[in-house]
Amino acid sequence: MKRGLPEDPMMRQLVEMARQKMISRRAALLGLGGTAAALSLASCAPASSTLTPAEDLSDSEKVLVWHNWPLYMDGEDDGSYPTLNRFMDQTGITVEYMMEIDDNDTWYAKVKDQLALGADPGFDVACPTNWLVNRMIALGYLQTMDNANMPNKVANLAPAYLGDDNDPDRVLSVPYQGIIGGIVYNKKMYKEATGKDAPTSLADVWAPELKGRVGLISEMRDSVGLTLLSQGVDIKDPASLTEDAFNEAVDFIAAQVSSGQIFNIKGNSYGEDLANGNIIVALAWSGDTTILNYEVGEDRFGFVVPDTGSTISSDSFVIPMGSQHKKNAEALINYYYDPVNAAELAAYVNYVTPVVGAKEEMMKTDPELAENPLIFPSEEFLANVHAFRPLTGQEEQRFATKWQNLLLGA
Repeated sequence: MKRGLPEDPMMRQLVEMARQKMISRRAALLGLGGTAAALSLASCAPASSTLTPAEDLSDSEKVLVWHNWPLYMDGEDDGSYPTLNRFMDQTGITVEYMMEIDDNDTWYAKVKDQLALGADPGFDVACPTNWLVNRMIALGYLQTMDNANMPNKVANLAPAYLGDDNDPDRVLSVPYQGIIGGIVYNKKMYKEATGKDAPTSLADVWAPELKGRVGLISEMRDSVGLTLLSQGVDIKDPASLTEDAFNEAVDFIAAQVSSGQIFNIKGNSYGEDLANGNIIVALAWSGDTTILNYEVGEDRFGFVVPDTGSTISSDSFVIPMGSQHKKNAEALINYYYDPVNAAELAAYVNYVTPVVGAKEEMMKTDPELAENPLIFPSEEFLANVHAFRPLTGQEEQRFATKWQNLLLGA
């Protein structure tokens, strides 16, 4: 039965955003040929057969392979991950942490054949974006998780993430982090180039002083979504976000590519161009700024929500049918739903945490960071955050093809 909306107004707004099922984080199409179209068609197709979960060997094999994104985990200079190391120490489970997801489509292209067979796809747990998660659910590629093994998830998952039509009780997917899209910029270089302290709008990104120094993420729903918002389009409303409006926004971006304003369009590796100074500003994600600053050892980069609004999306834990370590994966999810661990992770990655109680834990160690709206959004902040509306299968194919054609020519 579909759950009703919570009484709390901020939670009501989060619920509405969480129910925008086709949101994505990093769905790059660059260099993939027909991948976008194939994904779109796959979203409309039923599962070809009923897959059977692999035998769970967790009791005898204390191992786990985790596919995740770059810049998405607490880390130290020696390459270790404090929260993950503590999990391994506490459970005896050895985790192979692999930053395999630079964008959703390229990752999916690598694993989709094994997923379709119900075979081992090379990972036990992964954190793709919800639009792709929903396709994997529709195709029957994911195991149903056992809440009995995840009491922290049952107790602490924010109500906003429940009630999704495809997974109402979140037993096929469990939110990892929420992501806000906006403008990342090099503080010193931006000041030197423009004379301004910080950009405030997408118009600032297209300023002639920044020609050839602008980067875009290849995620359609963020780069095009932010552009649409700057053009006055309500990306949540089908009557406003029409195909004509979408095409106009892509054509605008194409003009910026042709003029040389945009240096490149790429996946999560855009951070390298910021770090080495190839670009000064980028349409990108909030939390990456914090880890980039940590990696360069100074407060070099900033993040702003454009005055016309930002995009919001989320990534979720999933366990494929071919995984033989389901219980180990559930233990990992349960661990990160402990508010203490969630707060520590959020302090590093600075993304929206879905774990109730994490803010209170962070207040004990870093009260200032606990008031960061990029981690714990206020009702006022959420008023300027927008989810890209769900697309039909036909729209997905046409929109993705339009965007892919631009990327292939960029």
